[in-house]
Parts: sequence; structure tokens; C-alpha cells
Amino acid sequence: MTETIYDALRESHEIQRSLCRRLIRSKPDSSERQQIFRELRIELSAHEAAEERYLYVPMLMDDMGLNASRHALHEHHELDELVEDLQAADDGRSWAAIAKQLSKKVHHHLREEEKKFFQVSGKILSETQKTRLAKQYRRDYTRMHKTLAAG
Repeated sequence: MTETIYDALRESHEIQRSLCRRLIRSKPDSSERQQIFRELRIELSAHEAAEERYLYVPMLMDDMGLNASRHALHEHHELDELVEDLQAADDGRSWAAIAKQLSKKVHHHLREEEKKFFQVSGKILSETQKTRLAKQYRRDYTRMHKTLAAG
């Protein structure tokens, strides 16, 4: 069976969920916590960029996908702000509170995408588009991952 954009996105979604769970369980002031947070930051950024380019943009071009895409883009912005807040926070109570908020927001966003957005986009995109977008998403996601990890 040929991979679709949804298969590729779900793979990253599972990585994000796992990293959020590990981050919440990590010990304060540990190198493990710093490494998990770095991995989560890179994963979120690479995923968001590629997803926006290869799922949201095609969705924005169709009236039926306009509101869902705008909402999803707004949530990406909120996630980015939480990541920035976490980078600026001390590794104490405020850090833990922001990390929990970030994890909750990530889980909400992913669930909403998989339960609502994928269904809307599935009505708009052809099977050929879903396959082509998966390849484009994977290529850009991998490129972004490498670029962010090097920086």
C-alpha cells in the first residue's frame, strides 16, 4: 500500500507524543531533560514547517479547508510560543507548569488534526495528491530536521 500524507504525519505525531511524555517525566536540572526538550523542539519545528507547506497550503486553496487550516496554523503558533516560554523559564516549578501546558496543547492539537482535520482534507485531496504530498512532506521534514539539529 502506498504511503499517504496522513501516514507520514501520524509517524511524527507519535514521536511528539512520546517526547512530551518523556519530558514531563524527566528529572529537573538533568541533561536528559535538556536532550528531550531539544529533540521535541526540533521535532515540532520540522513537522510544523513541512505540514504547513504540504498539507495546510493545499487545504487553504479550497473553501472547505479554509477554517480548519487557519485554526491549525493558529495552534502551531501557540505551540511555538510555549516552546519559547519553556526555553526562557528556569528549571523549576514554572518550567514544569509550562512543560505540562505544552504537552497538553500538543496532545490536543494532534488529536484534533487526526479526528477532524484529516477527515476534512481527505474529502478535498485526491488519492494521487495524498501520495505526492507524503513524498514532499517527508523530503522537507527530513531536510528541516537536519537543518535544525545542526543549528
